[in-house]
Amino acid sequence: MSPLSVHDPSAAVAGTPTDAGPDAPARVLPVLSAEPPTGSVADWTAQRREEIHALVTEYGAVLLRGLGVGSPAEVAEAAEALGIERMTERERFAPRRSHAPGVYTSSEWPADEPMCMHHELSYAAEVPGLVLFGCLTAPASGGLTQVADSQQVLRMLPPELVERFERGGWLLTRMYHDVGVPWQEAFGTEDRAAVDAYCAAAGLDHEWLPDGRLRTRQRRAAVLPHPRDGVPVWFNQAAFLNEQTMDPVIRDYLVDVYGPDGLPFNTAYGDGAPLTAETVQTINAAYRAASIGEPWQSGDLLLVDNLRMAHSRDPYEGDRDIVVILGNPVRLAGHVLS
Repeated sequence: MSPLSVHDPSAAVAGTPTDAGPDAPARVLPVLSAEPPTGSVADWTAQRREEIHALVTEYGAVLLRGLGVGSPAEVAEAAEALGIERMTERERFAPRRSHAPGVYTSSEWPADEPMCMHHELSYAAEVPGLVLFGCLTAPASGGLTQVADSQQVLRMLPPELVERFERGGWLLTRMYHDVGVPWQEAFGTEDRAAVDAYCAAAGLDHEWLPDGRLRTRQRRAAVLPHPRDGVPVWFNQAAFLNEQTMDPVIRDYLVDVYGPDGLPFNTAYGDGAPLTAETVQTINAAYRAASIGEPWQSGDLLLVDNLRMAHSRDPYEGDRDIVVILGNPVRLAGHVLS
């Protein structure tokens, strides 16, 4: 067994800053390395369960390397050994395929486009407290999953911007039609009554439109205390799901075809005021400054505190097969705003 390696991989990641400012804490990603275990992946993770969770508590994420994880079943067994309760995803914004209940592929996103920083389901009433990623096949190049500490992001954002989001939260509007994820997939049902019940329970305003289209609106807190220690976190997807983040050519085409209210998703301040391009750029710049990551190797596991750490995905070439488990669902006090 090789010792725990806690290091800052940002020096090996092109374009990743090594310092976010004189008062910023050291940003490191713990890598727990192991020789090929003599037992199963589940046995190895079960034996080190307390150590692994302690690292996540301290750093927000931990990379487990050298286990040789080779199947969705092994990722699921590792999750069980770590005491992670799998949850069913609802309201997904990008397609996934399911390997087994609560065991998914990574989001289907164009390989040549980045997926910006986000927390899984930060807009839902019930959110995953932990996310486990398993790399079955590492890409030939690129495809890095970076993480960013939302506590650090919060400290780097302008106080007046934070105050406005703290005061009113953020608003997400989604349109389910023939662009993006259909409502049947997002809600896991073809029964409109079941969708009505889900929306009522989750604090979603929704409206059925002609031709089977569905529009939803939900207002959520943007800054919340972490339930473990009460430290505030910047927990939202206001920048990622905003129209300013879309490719301008695609955005203009969708607006031309479906109108300004026909985008598959868009965000605003909680009072409905639009976010400026400058605001979105400011948020994304803070994420970039806080980002760290370690290139995937086939067989890796990455455990992330979804409430503290946002994550992203770089463009890549070649095959890339990542298994994702959303776990330990939690309802956060003050998250759902009326």
